[in-house]
Amino acid sequence: MNERVIIENEIRQLGIRLPNGTVKKDYSFTFALPVEKIGNIRLEGAEELGLEFTVTPEGICTLSGKPTKAGDYQLRLSYATVDGEPRSELDVPVAFNPNPRDLWKNIPTDNNIVYYKQDSATEYVKVECAPDGSPAKDIVAASQRGRSHAQEGKARDDHFSLYHCTDSDWYIIAVADGAGSAKYSRKGSQLACETVTDYCRKMLLDNPDFEKAIEEYALERDNREKQANVTGMVISLLRAGAINAYEKIRAAAEANEDARIRDFSTTLMFAICKKYDFGWFIATFWVGDGAMCLLDKENRTAKLLGTPDEGEYSGQTRFLTMKEVLQDPELASKRMRFTIVPDFTALFLMTDGVSDPMFETDRNLKDYSRWEEFYEKLRKGFPEDEIGGVDLSDDNAMAKDQLLRWLDFWSPGNHDDRTIAILY
Repeated sequence: MNERVIIENEIRQLGIRLPNGTVKKDYSFTFALPVEKIGNIRLEGAEELGLEFTVTPEGICTLSGKPTKAGDYQLRLSYATVDGEPRSELDVPVAFNPNPRDLWKNIPTDNNIVYYKQDSATEYVKVECAPDGSPAKDIVAASQRGRSHAQEGKARDDHFSLYHCTDSDWYIIAVADGAGSAKYSRKGSQLACETVTDYCRKMLLDNPDFEKAIEEYALERDNREKQANVTGMVISLLRAGAINAYEKIRAAAEANEDARIRDFSTTLMFAICKKYDFGWFIATFWVGDGAMCLLDKENRTAKLLGTPDEGEYSGQTRFLTMKEVLQDPELASKRMRFTIVPDFTALFLMTDGVSDPMFETDRNLKDYSRWEEFYEKLRKGFPEDEIGGVDLSDDNAMAKDQLLRWLDFWSPGNHDDRTIAILY
C-alpha cells in the first residue's frame, strides 16, 4: 500500500475531535501528531475564527484563543507526508456557541415617553483638599439600564443624586431603585433622590444646633442624654427628608390623571456625612432592598448601615411610596442609623442590581470577607470579560466612566438596572 495512504489512515485513526467552545471565552485543546512521519503541519481556518494553532517539535498541537464567530465549522488539518507527494488533508469539525451576552438586544429608550430618562448616567464630585493639605474624600456614581430593560427598549428605573456643600462640608448621597412593575417608577426614583438631597442640603447648610449636638456626643459617647439628643435630631431630619420625597411623589401622581402613587413605587437609601476633628459622622436612611455599607479595610470591618427590606412574599420589598413606611415615627426610626468612625475606606450605596449578583444573600452582606472580595473586584475588574477596574484614587475624574464600564459585568440571571454610589 502507498506509504502516504498508510500515514493518512493512521492520522484518521487518532480520532481527533475538537470540543465545542463559546464565542469570546477562552478556548484551548491539545492533541499529539506523529511528527516523525509528517511535517509542515497546519490547521487551516483557525485564524479566521480568532484562534491560534501551534505545534511543538515533539508534535504537541494546541488550538487556543477566544473564538470570534458562532456556528459549525470545518477546520482543515494539512500536513506533508512523503517527499514528492501532495499534501494530505483531514477535515476536523468544531462548533462555537454564541456568547450569552451577545444574544441580548440593546434597544434605546424612546425619548418621547412620559418621564424619559437616559439609559445610563455618571457623576463625579471632586472635593478640594482640606486646609492642612490632606486629601478630601470624593464621590463617584454610575447607573446603567439593565439588560432585561434594554432587551425590550424599556427605560432605566434606577436613579442617584450626589452633593457636597463647600460651605458646610456635608456630603449627601442618595440611591433609589424604581419598582419594575410600576409604570412610572423611573420618575419616582428620580423625585426621591433629588428631593431628599435638596432637603438635606437646605437643612444642613446652617444648622448649629445639630452640629453642636454631634460634637458634644462625640466627646461623651457614654452620655445617654447626649446620645438621645443626636438620635432625635437625626430621626427628625432624615424622616422629614423622606416624607418630603413621599409628598413630592404623591403630588406628581395627583398631577397625572393616568397614575396612582403606587405607579411611582421606589426604594430609597441616602446618607449624610461630614468629617470632624474627631472623625466622620454618618447618618443614613434605608427603605427597600439593595445594600449600604461602610468598609474599613485597615480595621477589617464592614458595617451594614441598615437592613434590606423584604415584603410579605419572597422577592418583594418595601417602597417609600407605601404610606405605612413613614406613618409611624417609631417604626420609621428603625430605618435610620448614625455612627462615628475615625476614618473608612469607602461608603457604598447600591441597588439590588449590584448587590444581588455580588453578595447573593442578605447573610453575605454581613460578611467582611465578601466585602473585601467585592472591593477587589471593583478595583481589578473582570479580566475574563475584558472589563477593567475602577481607580479610586484621589482626584480621578475618570472614575465615573470606569465605574459605568464596570457595571457591565456578566452574571447569569442578574440583568436588573445597576446603580452604585461611592464616597471614598
